This record gives sequence, C-alpha cells and structure tokens, in this order.
Amino acid sequence: MSDLGELYQQVILDHNKRPRNFRRLEEANHRADGHNPLCGDQLTVYLQMEGDVIRDIAFHGAGCAISKASASLMTESVKGKTKLEAEQIFEKMHKLLTGDPCALVETGGLGKLAVFSGVCEFPVRVKCASLAWHTLRAALEQIKEAVSTE
Repeated sequence: MSDLGELYQQVILDHNKRPRNFRRLEEANHRADGHNPLCGDQLTVYLQMEGDVIRDIAFHGAGCAISKASASLMTESVKGKTKLEAEQIFEKMHKLLTGDPCALVETGGLGKLAVFSGVCEFPVRVKCASLAWHTLRAALEQIKEAVSTE
C-alpha cells in the first residue's frame, strides 16, 4: 500500500474510532434519518440552522467504519458553512464517490474528505460513504421520509 493509501486508511480508522460530532443535538431545528439496507448502516443527521448557516451539526447511529468516518468528516467539513456551500461540497463528494475509478479525481477543495477518493473502486462501499451526505441533503431540505441508499 502506498504512503498516501496508508494515511487515508489511518484517517478513516481514526474517525471511526473517535467520530467527531457524534451525539444527539437537542437544539436541532432540522434533522433527517438515513438507512443503508445493504450494510445495515443507520444514522440521524441533526442540524442547528441559523438562517442559511449550519451553526452546529451532529450525527448519531450505527454503521460500518466507512459510514461512520464519512459522517464524522462530513460534520467537520460543513459546520459553519451556508446551505449553498454545503450543497457544493455534497456535489464534489458525489462526483468523487461515484466517479470513474480509472479517471483522475479532482479532490481540490475537499481537504480531508479526499480520503474517500478510492471508494469508487468498491461499489458496495459507495453507499456506505454516501449515506451521511444524502441524509445531510434531506435535513437541509427538511425532507421527512427516511433516506435509503437502496
């Protein structure tokens, strides 16, 4: 495994063992539930919106290492951002996760989220990594139905 691959693996393992913003957010004024039936991942994303800005974000639930790490890194990346900025990050992540595995992936502006650049090579794991992001989008749009990666 390359040094970069090892670093990416370490970041994912760290966020799985010590997920950031892993809690219920009592002050949330937006929330959404998500489920990945293939892997069994289940999570809730909580947002405390102040106008158009994500003042606080948290998630709670259970899932595989990729799912939990993705949710943890997501919360860090969108906290303090506007709804539009969060949508733009969502679009970049969607492209990163579902892109052609043989193509060069543009990870500029994604920071630590670039650790998921290899996920597109493992189609089963794409749903694990994208669950939190689709659930975030549902929370931003205040969609009440649970998100499913199915």
